[in-house]
Amino acid sequence: MTGSQDGSSGKKTETPDTNSPYYIHASDYPKQMHVNETLNDHNYPDWSQEMLNFFYAKNKVGFIDKSIPKPTPESADYMLWMRCDAMVKGWLTTAMEKEIRSSVKYANTASEIWEDLKERFGKVSAPRAYELKQTLSMTHQDGTSVSVYYTKLRSIWDEIDSILTVPKCICGLCTCNVGKNSVELKEKERLYDFLMGLDDQ
Repeated sequence: MTGSQDGSSGKKTETPDTNSPYYIHASDYPKQMHVNETLNDHNYPDWSQEMLNFFYAKNKVGFIDKSIPKPTPESADYMLWMRCDAMVKGWLTTAMEKEIRSSVKYANTASEIWEDLKERFGKVSAPRAYELKQTLSMTHQDGTSVSVYYTKLRSIWDEIDSILTVPKCICGLCTCNVGKNSVELKEKERLYDFLMGLDDQ
């Protein structure tokens, strides 16, 4: 909080710090919808990315990734934290289908809800991965512009990336090149995907 002088009464008033993660705008309320579609059994990757972007924009991501830990009840920030966490929980549950919402209603914090959803819906879906690979193999330019064709491919590639993670280096010395080789291989595969779907002319 920063102080300012009230000219009419001479009293010092508090101005909210808009950069603080505890700041809540006057127009914010829990039952606001901040994604294009509510969470269902099939759209978790897109939904979670939209929600994450929103929380970054609102400076509230710390309430779901636990980087802003819950203060003790004796702390001066305790009620501020509780108020913000309740707001984030409201935003999360409003953006879910009724059946999913009822399964997380007893969660104590927003981070518990976020972790629970990630555990249930964030795992690799083999059927969905197969479906995307099949769609990729059937995607062709078909007389459209190269940019439109590439945009279609990019959309499929992005969803594949969201459910199939690139292997990371585990040697601890950065000598195995696991991650680097995986990225290079993925780029080559995408180049082949792109070239094979181009029209002859």
